[in-house]
Amino acid sequence: MDILLIGGLWLDGTAWNAVIPALEALGHRPKPLTLPGQGDGRACATLDEQLAAVLAAIDATAEKPLLVAHSAACTLGWLAADARPNGVARLALIGGFPTEDGRPYADFFDMRDGAMPFPGWGPFAGADSADLDEELRRRIAAAAIPVPEQVARGVVRLTDRRRYDVPVLVVCPEFSTEQARAWIAAGEAPELARAKHVDFVDIDSGHWPMFTEPAELARLLDAAASRT
Repeated sequence: MDILLIGGLWLDGTAWNAVIPALEALGHRPKPLTLPGQGDGRACATLDEQLAAVLAAIDATAEKPLLVAHSAACTLGWLAADARPNGVARLALIGGFPTEDGRPYADFFDMRDGAMPFPGWGPFAGADSADLDEELRRRIAAAAIPVPEQVARGVVRLTDRRRYDVPVLVVCPEFSTEQARAWIAAGEAPELARAKHVDFVDIDSGHWPMFTEPAELARLLDAAASRT
């Protein structure tokens, strides 16, 4: 199956390097996406341009793909499902929930020179990063790409209610499936509360399982692909 992989903030397509061989061994065709503003020197890239790149990748697949989005990019995956509700077989959300219409995409940290740099590991202390050793922390931080301001502060626009028909898998790394269900029930993820087909699965990792549990993450994505 075609599997499109979108990394979260500060990540490009290389974040999935350890997951790709495992998915290929399971018979899939994984494609990690490096989007506008992710290492191409385009600090002026916009959220609309990143969405257009995801949609182009969806349109280029031979069959409906499994679309995988991580962290803040779960909103980007949801935007793609909104724009291509009949073009995505299933949406897997890893460690995040989609932002609702009219809100900023990911305006979480300070901007510097027109971009949002990686803020260091302080904001991610605890369960988010507990499984990262010092070498992996150094490697991730060194490769982190500042997020263009017009991406981070881009306004989410959702227009097609058919997005609620797209099956969703919520992969829960630093939080549990029970916590995720409770947050959705409490109204903290209203878009998923309206989705018609949502499944949940745990993975024993921190916020970045593509680095620390790539084989297990590939296994979970393989199971999701088999259900489409």
